[in-house]
Amino acid sequence: MYGIRVTTSYSGAMIRPAKPEDVADIHAMVRELAEYEKALEQANMTPQQLNIALFGEHPAVFAHVAENEQGDIVGFALWFLNFSTWTGVPGIYLEDLYVRPAARGTGYGKALLAQLARICVERGYARLEWSVLDWNEPAIAVYRSQGAVPMDEWTVNRLTGDALAAMAEG
Repeated sequence: MYGIRVTTSYSGAMIRPAKPEDVADIHAMVRELAEYEKALEQANMTPQQLNIALFGEHPAVFAHVAENEQGDIVGFALWFLNFSTWTGVPGIYLEDLYVRPAARGTGYGKALLAQLARICVERGYARLEWSVLDWNEPAIAVYRSQGAVPMDEWTVNRLTGDALAAMAEG
């Protein structure tokens, strides 16, 4: 499995790989994130699907959680491997990074990003990438303060629903 087994402390945060007993908390935070992004109606994943994706026979994604001093999960990062044909090595694509509102501004988000950066460096991965909504200025400010640069020349494309089915048929 690709989960790093080292636990890291940062600004009172305990960052560790997710465990099966964390699925309910992660699922709840995915829904909180979807609501924050004004897209709750699109968040249809079930806890069972998340459990299979994270801990099934062939995991599709990986996750790290941030715990506060009381052991409550206050944030998570869900990620998967991608691959660059230009560099010839994998990278990490960060699908979701979320910190609950009461815990924001205390270093949990930065600690989660730092953990993923450590995984990249330790494994020789070339990139840590993610997308952020244009209107999410607080997140953009945090990312830029950490040295992230926007990929302004690139546009994300997506096929879903009827368009995906039509493409598959044609």
